Formats: sequence, C-alpha cells, structure tokens
Amino acid sequence: MRAFKLMLIAALVLGLGSMAYAELQNVEVNGQIRIRGNWYDYGDSLGGETTFVEQRTRLGVCADFTDEVKAVIELDSYDVWGTDFRSNYITGFDGPGAGADINLYQSYIQASEMWGTPLRLRVGRQEISLGSEWLVGVNNASSLFWGLSFDGIRLTYETDMFSVDAIATKLGESFDGFSDGDVDFYTLYGSYKGFEDIVLDAYWMYVHDHEFLTPYDVKLHTIGLRGAGTVGAFDFEAEAAYQFGEAELELLFGDADLDYDALGLNLEVGYTFDMNWQPRVFLGGAYLDGGDTGRQGFFFNDTPELAFNRLFSNWEYSEFLANTDESNLIIYRAGVGAMPTENIELLLSLAYFQVDEEVDTPWWWFWDDADDDLGFEVGLYADYHYTEDLTFRAGYAHFFTDDGIGDGNAWNGNGLIAFAGDDDDDYDYLFIETEIKF
Repeated sequence: MRAFKLMLIAALVLGLGSMAYAELQNVEVNGQIRIRGNWYDYGDSLGGETTFVEQRTRLGVCADFTDEVKAVIELDSYDVWGTDFRSNYITGFDGPGAGADINLYQSYIQASEMWGTPLRLRVGRQEISLGSEWLVGVNNASSLFWGLSFDGIRLTYETDMFSVDAIATKLGESFDGFSDGDVDFYTLYGSYKGFEDIVLDAYWMYVHDHEFLTPYDVKLHTIGLRGAGTVGAFDFEAEAAYQFGEAELELLFGDADLDYDALGLNLEVGYTFDMNWQPRVFLGGAYLDGGDTGRQGFFFNDTPELAFNRLFSNWEYSEFLANTDESNLIIYRAGVGAMPTENIELLLSLAYFQVDEEVDTPWWWFWDDADDDLGFEVGLYADYHYTEDLTFRAGYAHFFTDDGIGDGNAWNGNGLIAFAGDDDDDYDYLFIETEIKF
C-alpha cells in the first residue's frame, strides 16, 4: 500500500514538472441545466405525499494548452425550488436567500501522452466513472441527482488494446498526519479491449477509514470482474465483486471485529429486434449479499458479517426502496424499450425484490419471523430528444408492497438501516424533467 501511494506521488511530481512550459491555445465553456419535478406517495405509513422540484446547474471552463495539457474548472449548484427565495411577501423584507450554495465540483490539471507514451495524468477534483458505474460513478441517476466528484490523482495508461488506471483519492481529511484519521480510497482498474465490441475489466478497490466517519478502523477491499458489449443483436452487462475486510472496534474489555465477507453480482442481457421501433427486450438480476447479522442470543449478538457495500454506485434498482445504497437484496428485472421515432425513447421496466437476509427475531419475542418478499415494481418512462442538446423526460412507477416491507428488514444504507414502511400501502412516483447541455 505504501509503495502504491509513493508511485502516485512520484507521478504527480513528474507530471507537474512537465507542464511548466505549456502555453494556452484554446478555451471552451460548457454547462448543463437539469430540472425535475417529483411527486412521491408512500401512503400513510411513510408520511403520505411529497412533492418538490429539484434543479442542478453546472458551468465549466476547459483550457487547452500546448503539449497535450489542459485544465478544467467546473462549478455546480443543486437546489430545490422555493428554498432560496429572497423576499418575505408578508413583511416585504428582502434578504440574501438561504446562503451561498455554489460548489467547486471539478478542478483538475491533465497531461496526456506524457513523454511520448500513452500515459495520462489527472490531478485535482474530478468525476470518476468506472465500467457501468455499478460501484463507482457520478451519482446522477433518477431523482436527487447531486453529482459526485473525488479529490485525488488518476494515472491512466491507455492503448487501443487495453487500459490501466491507478487512482488515489482523499474522501475525508482530519489534518493529522499523511493518512491518520482520514478516509482514503484507492483503485487499480484494468480493461482489455482486444475483442470487437466487447470490454473485459478487472479491478481492486480499497477504502480505509481511520476512524473518520465511524468509531472503527475500517478496511474494505473489493475485487471484481466485469464483461460488457454486444454480439450481433445481443448485448450484455455482467459484473461480479467480492468484498473482504473488517471494521476494528475497540471495547472496554477487548477488541471486536465486524467483518466484510460479501458477494455482489449484477447481470443484464438484452436483444434488439431489427424492425420498426427497434424494440429491445432485456432480462436482468442482481444479488447483493446481506451478510450475517447474527441471531440475538440471551446476553449478546454473534459477531456480524456486514452486507455488500455499494461504495459509490450510480445504479438505482428502485424508485422507492433507496437511492443508490440499497443492499441485502435479490432483484429480478425485465423490460422492453422501443424508439417510435429517432427522437423518442420508451421504456417499460419490471422488477421483483426479495431480502437476502431477513431480520432475526429473538426467541423470546412471540411473533413470526420476518418475510423476505418485498414486492413488485413497474415503471413506464419516456425521453423526447427535442434537439441534440435539449431533452424532455417523464415517468411513472408503482410499487406493489408485499409482507416483507413492514417486517423491519434492513436494506437501506448498504443493508444497515431498516425500512420503516408498511405493507398496507402501495407506493407511487411521477416525474417530469427537462435537461439542456452545451
């Protein structure tokens, strides 16, 4: 681990040294405005209806220099309509609003083709998108599209046949030594592109939390394989990841370990028909290991194994169960998409959810064990590409709850937080959205 850190630091020093003579050639401005109106109805058990309009605004500048050097600066702001209004209509008092909420979303220096090789160095705050973003992505799926960027260094060696990324990022800073008290995230990610229209990936990811977000010293390793691409009219996306590690808890009478020993699987296979509307049908599924919470004994719990950690995923399996942090689930998916015109995309999606590990019921509590069936979700979505830059979207989803919804099963928060819903209520979601990019 220390050698990996030193390698990245050396690359940073050498890379910055090679940028000293770069001269400005071109400056480009880019941006995005995304606005979505949301209506949720979770029934009486979760507070009934919720409506809000969210908006994310991005504005960036990209400066190109000689010798394949560039600098990127991007600002963004996420707001909910009505939270920043600057006037009180009763008193007429005007103020500054809710406060400054413009953030530095990206700011990095990049040098490509360093020393005449296919080596690229990116230093600073940056988005990181790996594979299909099943574990590391930009957090813009569905509603609550806050975005996600990382502070760190990314070194990439890329050819027509393969690429290798070495990434080191700082997720939390305690100002106590090089890594003491911090949260660090490291990744080695390799892709092989030697097969036509197919990519094969292998990776190792490591999160080390030195008691920054938790009272534990957390060491979480993730190793995985991924394959994706098209073969004729078929397309596929398959990924498997295994997690191991521990969270070391210091207790008064000794230490205890919470272990990671979890498997995650994600699969989707589609077929596109060569006919009008180009219909595509797909089947998919996911397994997100729920770990082993340990049955509650008379005096203490067994040492638990934690559920599969979704890390920084941008995959959202449900409009209702969680954002992108759901785990401890078995998911079955199917759907059909079509394009009635070259500007309109339609999608009908179906999904069924089960809990992998139901909540344990102590023997002295006189009620039935928890049910593992959560329910069935159906969604209908439409995208209208008015121009190349402007898109309108709309969608509706309904969740038919089953008995497991109200049994205290935990799948939120990477399988750590119990869902507070009730199987007496079904759930509804409706949205309308517009997005423009330039």
